[in-house]
Amino acid sequence: MHRFFIPPTAFEGNRVQFPPECARQMAQVLRLTPGCRVMALDGSGNEAVVELTALSVREASGVLLGWQKNEREPALHLTLGLALTQREKFEWTLQKVTEVGVSRIVPLITRRSLVQHPALALEKYPRWQRILQEAAEQAGRGMIPRLDEPRWLPDFLPFRQNFEIGLMAWEGETQRMIGAAAVLPADSAAHAGLLIGPEGGWEAEEVQAAEQAGWLPVSLGKRILRTETAAIVGAALLLALFEEQDYAKRR
Repeated sequence: MHRFFIPPTAFEGNRVQFPPECARQMAQVLRLTPGCRVMALDGSGNEAVVELTALSVREASGVLLGWQKNEREPALHLTLGLALTQREKFEWTLQKVTEVGVSRIVPLITRRSLVQHPALALEKYPRWQRILQEAAEQAGRGMIPRLDEPRWLPDFLPFRQNFEIGLMAWEGETQRMIGAAAVLPADSAAHAGLLIGPEGGWEAEEVQAAEQAGWLPVSLGKRILRTETAAIVGAALLLALFEEQDYAKRR
C-alpha cells in the first residue's frame, strides 16, 4: 500500500484531502484510480487507511477507513550529529540514515567540513526535507526525522546533557568499540546521540572538547570508513543494539 505523509489539517472528520503534489504522484506516477487504498500518515506515528474517492493530477481526496499505530519506529530516539560534506554524499546519507531509523539529524560545521557557512546549507533545506520524507515513506516509517538548522560543532556539544549516552565515532579510538560503550537504560523512550565527523576526520582539539562535554569516543572497527559509511554503520549498530536489549527485556 502506497504511503503519503500529509499535514494533520488534511484530515477533516472521515474525509482526507491530499496536497496537490500527492495527487500528481498518485495520478501520473503511480497510476492510481478512485477506489484504490493508500496509507496517509500525519507525522506523529499514526497512520490511516484511506480509500480514494476522487483523483486527478491536481486534486485527490478520500474517505478515512481507520487509524492504526505505526509499528516500525525504533524504540531508541537517535540524534545524529553529521558533519556537512559534498552535496551528493550528504543527501545520500540523509536518505540512508532515515531508512535505518534515525530520529533527528543535526548538520554540523567542523574545522574540516567542506561547507563552512550555515547559509550555504540552509539553501538546500527544502530539497533535504523532501529527501527525508520520501525515504521515510519508502521505509514504512511513521515519522519523518527532524532536520535541525546547521550548527557549529562547539555549539552542539553541550546538548550531550539531553542524551542518556553520547558517542563520537573516531578513527583514533582503538580500544573502546561502539557495542561495548552503548550501555543504554532499560527505558522504551531512551535517547542517544552520535557524532560523525567530516571526510578529513576530527581534529584533536575537537575530540578533546567533545570529551570535556561528556561525549565518549568510540571505534566502529579496525577499518577507516568514509563519512557516509560511518553514519550508516554507527546508526544501525546503535539502533540494533537497543532493539536487541529491548527484545531481551520483554521476553
